[in-house]
Amino acid sequence: MAEKDKPWLFRTYAGHSTAEKSNALYRGNLAKGQTGLSVAFDLPTQTGYDSDHVLARGEVGKVGVPVCHLGDMRALFDAIPLEQMNTSMTINATAPWLLSLYIAVAEEQGANVSKLQGTVQNDLIKEYLSRGTYICPPKPSLAMITDVAAYTREHLPKWNPMNVCSYHLQEAGATPQQELAYALATAIAVLDDLKGKVSQADFPAMVGRISFFVNAGIRFVTELCKMRAFTELWDEITRDRYGIEDAKYRRFRYGVQVNSLGLTEQQPENNVYRILLETLAVTLSKNARARAVQLPAWNEALGLPRPWDQQWSLRMQQILAYETDLLEYGDLFDGSPVIAARVEELKQGARDELRLLDEMGGAIAAIDYMKSRLVESNAERLNRVEAGETVVVGVNRWQQGEPSPLMAQGGGIMVVDPAVEQDQIDRLRAWRETRDEAAVRQALDALRDAARRGDNIMPGSIAAARAGATTGEWAGVMRQVHGEYRGPTGVSASPSNRTEGLEEIREAVDAVSARLGRRLKFVVGKPGLDGHSNGAEQIAFRARDCGMDITYDGIRMTPEQIVARAAEDRAHVIGLSILSGSHLPLIEEVTRRMREAGLGDVPVIVGGIIPDEDARRLLAMGVTRVYTPKDFQLNTIMMDIVALVQPDEAAA
Repeated sequence: MAEKDKPWLFRTYAGHSTAEKSNALYRGNLAKGQTGLSVAFDLPTQTGYDSDHVLARGEVGKVGVPVCHLGDMRALFDAIPLEQMNTSMTINATAPWLLSLYIAVAEEQGANVSKLQGTVQNDLIKEYLSRGTYICPPKPSLAMITDVAAYTREHLPKWNPMNVCSYHLQEAGATPQQELAYALATAIAVLDDLKGKVSQADFPAMVGRISFFVNAGIRFVTELCKMRAFTELWDEITRDRYGIEDAKYRRFRYGVQVNSLGLTEQQPENNVYRILLETLAVTLSKNARARAVQLPAWNEALGLPRPWDQQWSLRMQQILAYETDLLEYGDLFDGSPVIAARVEELKQGARDELRLLDEMGGAIAAIDYMKSRLVESNAERLNRVEAGETVVVGVNRWQQGEPSPLMAQGGGIMVVDPAVEQDQIDRLRAWRETRDEAAVRQALDALRDAARRGDNIMPGSIAAARAGATTGEWAGVMRQVHGEYRGPTGVSASPSNRTEGLEEIREAVDAVSARLGRRLKFVVGKPGLDGHSNGAEQIAFRARDCGMDITYDGIRMTPEQIVARAAEDRAHVIGLSILSGSHLPLIEEVTRRMREAGLGDVPVIVGGIIPDEDARRLLAMGVTRVYTPKDFQLNTIMMDIVALVQPDEAAA
């Protein structure tokens, strides 16, 4: 029998509250057999704000760890030897900065920087399409990606400078063909730009350092075929478009987090089976096997998983790798006509889409087009679930079941202590007071000059990290030089032609609008830094097609901006979407500002990952309705909106 393959890297996507608490979590996970780190940063860190910025309110430490400066990064990796570690950092807009802090900490540890291994995600294009943590416009953002790549070529040769991230494309509704095409188009845009920053001799090795971060959904035969298609298309593109002759530089190197979109709030114990089946899609086929896998926890549709929940997902990987005989055999699917036909079908669909993107001028030029296509694809996906064409066990079939004993203690999730935010802010302010202010100013001025000249920003970023600059200050320099950017929402004001099955709601909207004397006005807002916009987009999309007059300005609005917009547009109903766990402080501020603005009688509806206890608190604050992922019937929500507007008007 052939020699047994080595298993892939076992990772758990983790980070919360503070650097110290996250460090304890990492050390615990490594002791349990995890073989690589995967760092989750909080939203202020991801979007380039310090913990005490007005937009950071309620977001600090919620979806990841806050890292404002070298001291935080030092605490995050305390007693973890970085020279021996393989660290994945899920960071995009601020990737050059977080990598700079990582390098500075490694230097303090006495590490040989050239031996550092890991990945920064560093994919801005999918941020415009699906995740929303961008800062600057596309062209300078692309330049920052390739700055990191060029710097790592010279100084960190084992580092993956970019993870082309199709994960969030699937979460935003991408079909397998779209996921293939949009991810590959992103990689092409990066390589085209990188060609001007490294020598011709070094370019093939840089192509070999580009990695991918992929999603695997529940249709695991299709997902397995998608991974084989990715592998074959990447080999084709690198060979034919870039002339890479060495096969090892053409390998499709990818890590995975399996699908979170399909995790259900209803009967959440079923998610364990979903996660296992999705893991098989990226491990069964040896020729397209993931090099690193991180699995969500069974309860991520409910809130932040506890260490035990993450351990359960880690054990799943270990059982698959060490107890089964999976790694003892060659590829199980070579020669299968069924697999070959499906792979070819996916490849051809992706090639057709890539050709269209090329004709548009490539991924950067086609951002608006790709965004609108994703919103449409997601609408079609939701329609199939609503209609029962796509079966989701426990959601639209077999909803009756026994209560889960897993939910008994503390609601089955971990809750971040609200005091964490003030603690982080206090430490940030103490850091600013004790650092050498003149050295920081000098380093930031030099960074600004480099960015204006178009020089590589990595040396200046590392100098600023060593001097004690903060995340908000680094991002402030980039905003100053390149400007800020508001990405497309993918939701146009004009209705689509998808109004079949909406006749009854459209009639109800027309009737209530006639009584109101103008079209029912629905303002959809996303307060805070949460960039998961799929829910808000789909609500706005459906409301528009039901005949409502909608306003949706996209992500990252302050409560003040949302209330001002509601007043200006004379909103009949306001809908707020928050998935980052910061719903209580943000919605409390929105409702307070509404009362002060004389809008206290305008109904507010809220959607997000909201535990039952929090939902009760929101209703007590004056919120009219709370919707969570279990409320997947969008038409029911539309009729609720009509009913909210109707009673007072009817009485009048």
